[in-house]
Amino acid sequence: MKKIVLATLLSISFVGAAFSQDSCALRISLLTCSPGAELYSTFGHTAIRVTDPSAGVDDVYNYGTFEFSPDFYYKFVKGRLLYALSVEDFRDFYFNYQAESRSIVEQELSLNCLQKEQLYAALRTNALPQNRFYRYDFLFDNCTTRAGKIIAQNSGGTVRYPTLFPVKKPSFRDLIYVYLDKGHQDWSKLGIDLLLGAKLDRAATNEETMFLPDNLLRGMDSAAADGRLLVGGKKPLLTMPSLATGSYLITPFVFFSLLLVIVGGLSLTKKRWAQKTVGVFDFVFFFLLGAVGVLLLFMWFGTDHALCANNYNLVWALPTHLVAAFFLHKKAVWVKKYFRGTFVLTVLLLLCWAFLPQHLNSALLPLVFLIALRSWILSTQNHAKQGI
Repeated sequence: MKKIVLATLLSISFVGAAFSQDSCALRISLLTCSPGAELYSTFGHTAIRVTDPSAGVDDVYNYGTFEFSPDFYYKFVKGRLLYALSVEDFRDFYFNYQAESRSIVEQELSLNCLQKEQLYAALRTNALPQNRFYRYDFLFDNCTTRAGKIIAQNSGGTVRYPTLFPVKKPSFRDLIYVYLDKGHQDWSKLGIDLLLGAKLDRAATNEETMFLPDNLLRGMDSAAADGRLLVGGKKPLLTMPSLATGSYLITPFVFFSLLLVIVGGLSLTKKRWAQKTVGVFDFVFFFLLGAVGVLLLFMWFGTDHALCANNYNLVWALPTHLVAAFFLHKKAVWVKKYFRGTFVLTVLLLLCWAFLPQHLNSALLPLVFLIALRSWILSTQNHAKQGI
């Protein structure tokens, strides 16, 4: 009799525990949005959905918003732009992504009522005016990492994620290349490779790879908190065709290759018009190279963009070219020596290209060959041996 009573009580307690997990109407899920056609949406997006039919709530908590102010561009360039957590109605969120032809996948979190309430309270606290702003960091503190972190902190245990890249750890640059290549963003890829330095080539840890929405989705799919799966199910909420366009006919590699062929041909032509044309080109060419170098120095030392540090593109984009361009055709010995030094440095760069700590965009190879060619020719011109 005692055993029957004990079994009955245990059964009631188990049923009660199970019922307590599902008795609350509150549902919280992770939303993963597919990449869009524009550069800002190339990597996708992440948000958190909170639904409570009993209270008439169906909101999306979005860490990826910012406010446009008079000093917006200054803060953006300096790396001081603040992002914010905003709350919007799910129907508006859904409509916006439908209009952009971007799909949405929902993963419902397997949390008990207490954990859901804790997570919901944490989200509402984050959304308060004094808490909603944060300093955005593309790799380590963005809309996706914020969503993943707040879920993990309120999951009721230590979260363990599956190994997403078991064979080889990718670098951060490898990870973003997947999206840039898929979106045919050749010129954007070149711009990113120009501005972002060697820090982007560090191998990412398993959890660091989840700064990208698709990787967080994969990680959450099999994530476990103290032995139980964190996600109960996954379903597509919106399936839309991708608007990704094809590659431009003139890619950076094609453009710089054509430039190398044309200028190389003119350099071998002894006709007066060709030499005058090349003379004008040299001024514009080295002036622009110097301007790029000054920009890279500014992004490294003059802003808070940590990823712009240690930029090896400065080896070919020498800031001193900005000044040297005005002395290209001066009959001075130092000009000849300057371009001979540029030639040697450029050749060394080409020889060490594959061994540098930073991956340089391969589309730049024809450009660097052109720098070597014109530097050599300028260093061997028959200038009179005079001082400055």
